[in-house]
This record gives sequence, structure tokens and C-alpha cells, in this order.
Amino acid sequence: MTDSKTLAFIKMYAIFGTLENLCELDENARALLKNKKPISIGFEVKDGPAATIYFKNGYCRMEDGCSPNCTIKLPFSSCEKFNGMIDGTVTPVPTKGLVHIGFLLNSFIPLTDLLTKYLRPDPEDLKDEAFFELSTKLMFYLITVALSQIGNHDAIGSFSADHIVDGNILMKIEGGPEATIMVHKHHMVTVKRNIGNTTALMAFKGIKLARDLFDGNVNAVACIGEGTILMGGNISMIDNVNRILDRVALYLA
Repeated sequence: MTDSKTLAFIKMYAIFGTLENLCELDENARALLKNKKPISIGFEVKDGPAATIYFKNGYCRMEDGCSPNCTIKLPFSSCEKFNGMIDGTVTPVPTKGLVHIGFLLNSFIPLTDLLTKYLRPDPEDLKDEAFFELSTKLMFYLITVALSQIGNHDAIGSFSADHIVDGNILMKIEGGPEATIMVHKHHMVTVKRNIGNTTALMAFKGIKLARDLFDGNVNAVACIGEGTILMGGNISMIDNVNRILDRVALYLA
């Protein structure tokens, strides 16, 4: 079972939030934003998430909250409406910045389409090594952010989060991306880098192993036994994170 509010938080911070990494890692994404004036899109969901994405010089960044100074504002009356926009069943109507609709149509939507290509790849595309690596890195960022949203908002995920002590959980692909899950009073926040002061560690030995895990082709427990997933520090924290990770696949299916 999943719920629409948790899904909205995942789609806002994990999916839209991964646009930051897409622009950083893919020159085709940056090309969609080149030669554009700085612009920002504010998303505000009633009883749900709110965030602003800033676009400048081919890159973008997300900040929490819908800025009153955003160039374009897209409000949603419910989490279901916001989820529908990402699924393509709801067409949002800007309450601010309608004159910039061209940016939404010609830059933002193609950017999200490119992200979808990487996150829901055609098997043929994955045969290309560079595509495979970039797709897996983006999935890593998506999953680590989704993990925190599920721990904070999903009923079953929150039960596991309630058993995680304060500290920093470092998750990483050896030789690849890293992310820190910060836990304070059972609230989880993902920072997409190693911030140090690590309390617990979960490391995947290589991009291919990470991909097999993300796609459900290998068993995590078996990998731990084989030593291809390394764990360290407070193992109880990792155990509860793994329980939340089981929920990620349900929301991202």
C-alpha cells in the first residue's frame, strides 16, 4: 500500500530534485537551458510539499518552499493533482508568470522527459556504458532522497524511522556518488554528498552491483554475505534503513 501524500513528497524532492544532478552530469540537459535568462519555478501543493527550482547558466538547484519571488508559480489543490501533473494526466495552470509559458513547454518539459529517459530506460539504451553509468548515478540520488521522504511521511516507513537513532548514515557507490542520510529526532534529510561525521555506512561495490540491486536482480542480504555490500558503524541504523528501502520500490514502480 502507498499513499498520495508520500508519493507527492517523493515526486517533488526525489524526482524533480534529481534534475539538479541531471544538469550537472549531462551536457544535453544543460543545452536545454543554455542562452536562457535566469528563471525559477515555484511549486506549492496544498497539504503537501512546496519547493522552488532555480535555473541559471545551464544548471538548476532546488530549494525547499515556494518562493514568493519565483518567476512562475504552479499551485496544486491536492497531492493527487500534483502527482497527476507528473503522470501526465493533469495540466497545471500558472497563477504567476504565464508570459513564461514558453520556458515550461520548450525547456522544462523536455528536461523532465530526458530525466524520465534515464530513470525508466529502454533496455537497449543501457547497453551503452556511458548511459548505463549516468542512469545508475541518477537512480542512486533518486532512491536516497526517496528513502528520507518515505521515512518521514509513509506510515510503515515512519515506524522504521522511529527506531533510528540520531546520526549520519553514509550511502555510496564505491568510485561513484555518495549521499548522507541525516537523522535527528527520527526525522530524515538526505544531503547528496558525504558530509562526514558518519555514524553508519552502507557501500555498494561498483556501479553494476548498485544497478542490479536497484533493478531487483540481486538479493541485498546475499550481497552482504558475499561482501559486495559493505556495512559499518551502527548496524541497527542500516537495518532500519533497509526496511525503508523495501518501500522505495513500491512508490517508484
